[in-house]
Amino acid sequence: MTETAQRKQQIEARLKELGVRLQRIEDVLDDTDLSDLEDQTIEWEDDEVQAGIGRANLREAQALTAALNRIAKGTYGTCISCGEQIADERLDAIPYANQCRYCAGASSAEV
Repeated sequence: MTETAQRKQQIEARLKELGVRLQRIEDVLDDTDLSDLEDQTIEWEDDEVQAGIGRANLREAQALTAALNRIAKGTYGTCISCGEQIADERLDAIPYANQCRYCAGASSAEV
């Protein structure tokens, strides 16, 4: 199996895992017990945390889907800024990376 095929499987597995997590979060957010005011306040705070986690998971899922699209186009592993290959170590850590570490560092330094 090629390295790209392995990465594709890894990305697809992570997307599946995120789908399960997102469903759990949705279930938690849909489950409301409005017994008393104190419990409601705690539940609302918990819901806020869960919603934040859900948003982060959605962003990751979008980035992973974009990575699958780059695999399909044959551009996966190529930096979108400089056109150089993204290091395998970076892709191991961040399979949806679309910039090499130098360009990603330069982008974050500009902010």
